Amino acid sequence: MTSDVPKEMKAGRFVRQPNRFTGRITADGPGPYPAEAGRYRLLVSYACPWAHRSMIVRRLLGLEDVITLGVVDPLRDERGWRFPEPDPVTGASFLSELYLATDPGFTGKRYTVPCVWDTTTGRLVTNDFPNITTMFETEFGAFHGPDAPDLYPEKLRPEIDELNEVVYTDVNNGVYKAGLATQQDAYEEAVDALFTTLDGLEERLADRRYLVGNRLTEADVRLYPTLARFDAVYHGHFKCDLRRLIDYPNLWGYARDLYSRPAFGGTTDFDQIKRHYYMTHKFINPSGIVPKGPVLDWMAPHDRARLGPA
Repeated sequence: MTSDVPKEMKAGRFVRQPNRFTGRITADGPGPYPAEAGRYRLLVSYACPWAHRSMIVRRLLGLEDVITLGVVDPLRDERGWRFPEPDPVTGASFLSELYLATDPGFTGKRYTVPCVWDTTTGRLVTNDFPNITTMFETEFGAFHGPDAPDLYPEKLRPEIDELNEVVYTDVNNGVYKAGLATQQDAYEEAVDALFTTLDGLEERLADRRYLVGNRLTEADVRLYPTLARFDAVYHGHFKCDLRRLIDYPNLWGYARDLYSRPAFGGTTDFDQIKRHYYMTHKFINPSGIVPKGPVLDWMAPHDRARLGPA
């Protein structure tokens, strides 16, 4: 495993690498990537929160037989993400092979998941994680299951987008800005913003079951992966320790409510999450020891049904 401090730093602050591939699959518009069943492969890690959201949406929308799934090993080293065995669809042993097959001159510092591979052209379409889920929601409508929810309803998009921006900046990416900071002021700035936002979300969820429109939406999908990792990883490993998730009654109940559904709980692998973070970030945890705890009952009753229908 590499022990290097992340290279995406500026004045001690973590700055996330821009997404290199931003192609878009479309239902009926112009472009080289039409929405077709069986053509695309979603490449993920169960450890990665950005990939986690794409797996949740794929399952919620009933796209398992439409978009195939390739999973990398949770441990990442200087060579990047590795497939436990050569991927049966792409033939790759490392995710980097697919990046370089698409762009031989790729100079990014990391090869990231999630990304979408096109089996027809033999190229990566996108690793633009914010848009992968909305692409599944808006461009694969003809392939959605009969009971698939509308996760990105048009009338709610402005509110969803506005909330998503805050959650991404201060929570999803905020835990990284805290945990990977190399200067005290950068760390404290990130932690303060993180818990201010969590406090606001706790209040928001006091009288509503979901974040927007009292229905399950893209906003819930984006928040959940960070909550799922919070007490297991971010609280200790990333020093996000002002409060735990379980110290927030509404957020903790909300997280358990989502976890109880197969698309969320069935894609949450705490073993892979903990092994990835504690064994990959050697500059934070040089020993690579993975803690046994915390002991949390994610299946405990949540009492969220009183706030609205599932």
